[in-house]
Amino acid sequence: MTLEATVRQSILSQFEAALAMFDECIRKCSAEHWDMLIAKYPFWQVAYHTLCFVECYLAPSNEVFTKRVEDRVAANTRGENVPDFQPAGMKELEDEYPSRRMTQEELLIYFAFCLEQARMVLGSESTEQLDAPSMFPWLAMNRVETHIHNIRHIQHHTGQLGVALRKVGVKVGWTKMGFEPPRSYGD
Repeated sequence: MTLEATVRQSILSQFEAALAMFDECIRKCSAEHWDMLIAKYPFWQVAYHTLCFVECYLAPSNEVFTKRVEDRVAANTRGENVPDFQPAGMKELEDEYPSRRMTQEELLIYFAFCLEQARMVLGSESTEQLDAPSMFPWLAMNRVETHIHNIRHIQHHTGQLGVALRKVGVKVGWTKMGFEPPRSYGD
């Protein structure tokens, strides 16, 4: 395997591992803790924010992401049955609080969508695309570093969710690579 292929596979593996740990937090959060605060935001909102930016940074540019969100809102307005990930469009990301509370089931559907997007994008971007600028004005880095930034963002919020769950007696584990079930410490 070439160094390029090894790096590409490693980034995908670590992206999947970060998402596996995030998924475990969503799945293990009981209904009674879905609204528990993490700093000043409820558990579900931290999870929702994370997924919005996973999807955003997997898009080739902020303009493409914005158009995708707007297209889904328009499709729902026309009565089409498309996922309602941002019911108020980009306002969901621009405002401090989303337009409505998201359910665990909705976030698990959004999670599955993001996992599929990650596998598709990270498996198909060319060397030239990975070396190109991020196309997000607030991220002065190339695409490959944007993917690493995305992993770090997932892990940051997964850490917050995991600590909140541990405080209420829920154990969450660690995934070292790929999308595998997380292992609890000591396993």
